[in-house]
Amino acid sequence: MLAAILSATLLGVEGHCVTVEVHVANGLPSFTIVGLPDEVCREARDRVRAAVLSSGYPWPSKKVTVNLAPSSQRKVGSGLDLAIAVGVLVADEFIAADAVADFGFIAELGLDGSLRAVAGTAPMVAALGRVQPVVATASRHEAEIISERRVFVGRTLRDVVEALKGEAAWPTPAADTVPDDVITLPDLCDVRGQPLARQALEVAAAGGHHVLFVGPPGSGKTMLAQRMPGLLPPLTPQVSLVTTMVHSAAGLRLPPGGLVSRAPFRSPHHTSSIVALVGGGTAALRPGEISLAHGGILFLDELGEFSPAVLDGLRQPLEEGVVRIARARASATLPAQFLLVAATNPCPCGGGAPGSCECDDGAKSRYLRRLSGPLLDRFDLRVPVHRPGVDELVAGGLSESSAEVAVRVARARQFAFERNGTLNASIPGALLDALAPLEARAQKLLRTELENDRLTGRGYHRVRRVARTLADLEPEHHDTVLEQHVVMALQFRVRLSPLLRGRAA
Repeated sequence: MLAAILSATLLGVEGHCVTVEVHVANGLPSFTIVGLPDEVCREARDRVRAAVLSSGYPWPSKKVTVNLAPSSQRKVGSGLDLAIAVGVLVADEFIAADAVADFGFIAELGLDGSLRAVAGTAPMVAALGRVQPVVATASRHEAEIISERRVFVGRTLRDVVEALKGEAAWPTPAADTVPDDVITLPDLCDVRGQPLARQALEVAAAGGHHVLFVGPPGSGKTMLAQRMPGLLPPLTPQVSLVTTMVHSAAGLRLPPGGLVSRAPFRSPHHTSSIVALVGGGTAALRPGEISLAHGGILFLDELGEFSPAVLDGLRQPLEEGVVRIARARASATLPAQFLLVAATNPCPCGGGAPGSCECDDGAKSRYLRRLSGPLLDRFDLRVPVHRPGVDELVAGGLSESSAEVAVRVARARQFAFERNGTLNASIPGALLDALAPLEARAQKLLRTELENDRLTGRGYHRVRRVARTLADLEPEHHDTVLEQHVVMALQFRVRLSPLLRGRAA
């Protein structure tokens, strides 16, 4: 007999519907899976048989053939296990065919018949459409945030089979007793001194501008970057849903409510490979760090220690907000709209006080070549950070807190969304004259910078966007960008060659 069961598989951060066709016929006992399964998927033949027998159900002593349709699409992961098991029982006439007509099944099976959660449950449930999903109990929240229908759960294969046969009701999930995660974010009031760097952090948060801190060890670069999440507002519903789908596809633990509502903060180590940062690496084309930072912050500490090839892999996603991964048999487009915050030392030894650098010219040149000009040009804010003075470190009292700065950031973001429909960093170049008009003196200043080759075309647009954010942060909001805003934006875009060569004071 033939059975057709709905399920789904994962590619990138998108689910794709799969029809699990099971044929049971007379012949030598065997179990074959076809339809481009990967190694994990092929191993389902052992997991499914053991789970069915452990649950107390008969296994057909016949020829069992499983086809994963469409056969032209690669199938990955263990999420098809439950669908295959149910399909075998339907094809063997142990379960009525009409009992499974309105269901889709996504779960891994343990050898004892238990149902286990799989990575990417949320996007796979989305691919099922209007059918009712059946998932492991641990995946309930992920499924409920995306499913259009009621979500059914089971702890074991026996729970699912008895419910389909009408012998028992679907298990009722236990009430949630785990409170929402309470996360205490580092506060900006802990930072002593650093007025320019603090202002740069505020501007970056308000306008979505990428920022690079350059300074010796111990100057507070990492400390500043770690306080960026406290300045950002909660994610919008649309961004929250996309970020949740990405985190689900990567197999990350989701908050108790299911949705990721806070801006994520990702900080990969400088030894990370280009696949770890950009994504791909397996047949499933899993998301990398830049996609996991979607809607939030990607912090690259020790930027000068990253591989140049890895850093250059960021250039296209920084411009387009997506990363396109192409492989011989599949391709995927992953979301990658993130705020890049980076920190680097001025030279390999770290620099420090003027005249204390121990690096020779060759070491400085090699260090500088790791950061390509096109990558540096994508940082709207490039800020030197110096070690705070003794008086700033030992003085009592606290500086302005993250909550106080977050109020100004939220106000500036509201201005931007009402005017542009997006953050200032994403204003199209063709709309800058309409959305960020310059007064005459500001326009003349920028023209001088361009004529003296101190700005590229991309840099010109980025300076105007930063100036627009500075105007939005003023206590008295300005519709027109003034000269003082352009001057400050240019001060935030300092030339890095002297800093990275260790010649800055």
